[in-house]
Amino acid sequence: MYRDIVDFALTTPGWLHTLAEIGTDAGLFIFAALFVVCWWRARQAPARDLALAIAGPAGVVGAYVVSEGVKVLVREDRPCRGGIATIAACPPSTDWSFPSNHTVIAAGAAGTLILAWRALAWVVLPLAAVMGFSRVFVGVHYPHDVAGGFLLGLVLAPLFALLLVGAVTPAVRLARSRLSPR
Repeated sequence: MYRDIVDFALTTPGWLHTLAEIGTDAGLFIFAALFVVCWWRARQAPARDLALAIAGPAGVVGAYVVSEGVKVLVREDRPCRGGIATIAACPPSTDWSFPSNHTVIAAGAAGTLILAWRALAWVVLPLAAVMGFSRVFVGVHYPHDVAGGFLLGLVLAPLFALLLVGAVTPAVRLARSRLSPR
């Protein structure tokens, strides 16, 4: 399946190659902007809602750390190291393939944003899926790297965020009580 996708990708127009390469990183900035909007939206909401908006990015970082640990344990070579022509340059040999960190971050961001703002689900889940697919399209990951990364991010980031909410909610209440005009 990897070869089929990469071979197809190479037949597509150059502008799509550029879009896929830039989009895989630009999507992460879109998620960062959505976290800012989510925080802004929740700043006057109940303390737990704001705590979820704050804990979301921390949950994504937690999922990323687990992903890095899995990469070191699994140590799967990138598919692009086999002499296959790809759109993107192959990452260095010390950068392992499984799971896809881009996909972990994208799916984790989607999952935690949905916790804080459910109405975003129709935007963030497809965005995360397209970002994950782009990693295979440009040739730097196998499909199972992306599937594993999607699962890790979508499960772990919201879980970590929910674990943090219990500590962040009282901090939000305290900050609000100290910052409110008397």
